[in-house]
Amino acid sequence: QVHLVESGGGLVQPGGSLRLSCAASGSIFGRDTIGWYRQAPGKQRELVALISSIGSTNYADSVKGRFTISRDNAKRTVYLQMNSLKPEDTAVYYCKIRGYDNWGQGTQVTVSS
Repeated sequence: QVHLVESGGGLVQPGGSLRLSCAASGSIFGRDTIGWYRQAPGKQRELVALISSIGSTNYADSVKGRFTISRDNAKRTVYLQMNSLKPEDTAVYYCKIRGYDNWGQGTQVTVSS
């Protein structure tokens, strides 16, 4: 069974940075495409960034140039480096492995002065 644990969220001022981590177990991982998603209050969950098994990446237009997704297969962990954060980035951030329905508990990111 796939198990995902997100961490690294917090309160940061506009323009600041955070690095989120997603530790995964229960899947092959090295062959998985993994995504970071977010859900703001009152809004639908949306895809933020995606990384394939060979390291190809895709980003939502709203975060291009500011966020970077990466992975460390040896540690079974995916990261989301978030720079130049804006108040509209405030949300609960989740990771998910393509092909599995499991979600982690998420990590709260709040961007506010």
